[in-house]
Amino acid sequence: MVRLRRPPEWGVEPVPEPLRVLRTFDLFVLWSSLGVGLLVFVAGSNLLLFFGLNLWEALAVSVAGSAIGSVLLGASGVLGSAHGVPTMVSLRAVLGRRGSYVPTALNAVQLLGWAAFELLVMGLAATAISGPLLGDATPYAWIAVFGLVCGVFAIGGPLVVVRDWIEKFAIWLVFFSTALIAYRLFVSGLDMDARPAPAGYLGTTSLLLGLDLVIAMPISWWPLISDYNRFARSVRSGTAGTVVGYLLANIVFFFLGAALVVGTGQSDVLTGIAALGLGGFPLLLILVDETDNGFANIYSTAVSIQNIRPRWRQLPLVVGVTAVALAAAALLQWNGQSLGGAYNNFLFAIGGIFVPLLGVLVADFYLVRRGRYAPTEFGEAGRGRNLAAFIAWVPGSLLYLWIFWSALTSPPGVSPIGATLPAFALSAAVYWLASVAAARQASSRPAQG
Repeated sequence: MVRLRRPPEWGVEPVPEPLRVLRTFDLFVLWSSLGVGLLVFVAGSNLLLFFGLNLWEALAVSVAGSAIGSVLLGASGVLGSAHGVPTMVSLRAVLGRRGSYVPTALNAVQLLGWAAFELLVMGLAATAISGPLLGDATPYAWIAVFGLVCGVFAIGGPLVVVRDWIEKFAIWLVFFSTALIAYRLFVSGLDMDARPAPAGYLGTTSLLLGLDLVIAMPISWWPLISDYNRFARSVRSGTAGTVVGYLLANIVFFFLGAALVVGTGQSDVLTGIAALGLGGFPLLLILVDETDNGFANIYSTAVSIQNIRPRWRQLPLVVGVTAVALAAAALLQWNGQSLGGAYNNFLFAIGGIFVPLLGVLVADFYLVRRGRYAPTEFGEAGRGRNLAAFIAWVPGSLLYLWIFWSALTSPPGVSPIGATLPAFALSAAVYWLASVAAARQASSRPAQG
């Protein structure tokens, strides 16, 4: 058993220099671990089952989408790493202190959704291994067990989980199990041209929606990246470990999720892994590592809430968040929700909300202010709201959702490059133009006087 030693709690306060100890390798291990998981397998299989891609196309969008998403993910963590603050607190310098409450609330909702999906897939995977030990109640029992484990990890905190759990045990188990799955798939022969489902959309729309789906996975992590990268020794180590770790993991697991559909003929990835003839061994090893994803969602929900309520302690928040996630996962199981269409729509909704906001953040950090932020901007003394940021955020979100829903309802879609890049670019451009205009207006005021 891993001995959990609860470290000092760092909510909205900057992490002191002595606790910024995570090296490039530590963060590579963390983000490669967070980049793998059963839900990534599921998303990879959906490239074939919902968008009708073949394996060559799935590999192409996995590589391209992972590269785009991982670079954006790494860029989003720079502000938090530089100042030692969690993501939602870092947004105070961009959106204003009160303005940061809006993405904080949205982030808490999406993280609870992620936690519910994680607990659900862990419960289903454990049931596939154990069999119906308790009849119809078996998945619910496993959901409760994994909810307890993830909640305990969240109480332990990032430094404990990264160094005492992921780095020493979990990541090596999942690397081994991934190698086993890949070996079985490739020695059995994979038809890279196989198309298990008909193309869902005309022209290049299926490819572009698939690309958006892949990008949405790393983007879903940026609202919580600095909750962990604030413990990095330097900005460089945090960025390098994040980009390389997540990039490799996301490519491999998206492609293997698609390959499981072709190699086993199964649409369900859990059934597909079982059909490889390795028993429940590789699934068990992946399941062990899956707990860190659940931990991250629960822990970051608590930290995000502290941006709004800094005096609330993490322990009761973690307990409460775990209870809500357990209830949501049990409800999903009771309603018979699959990890197909509902899960895809969840990922696209995350993209529609957070991709444009990331455009605002990147424009502010790299173009407008070029990394120059005062420490007071992350505290209570910061400005209340930055209206320009919200003005830029909204049209990007509307554009993303319009492109996505247009593609779903009116094939072949309306965008030659998907929804992610146009929405990101629009919000970044609007924010930059608004900031330039405001700066010119401010500089002209003394001359007018």
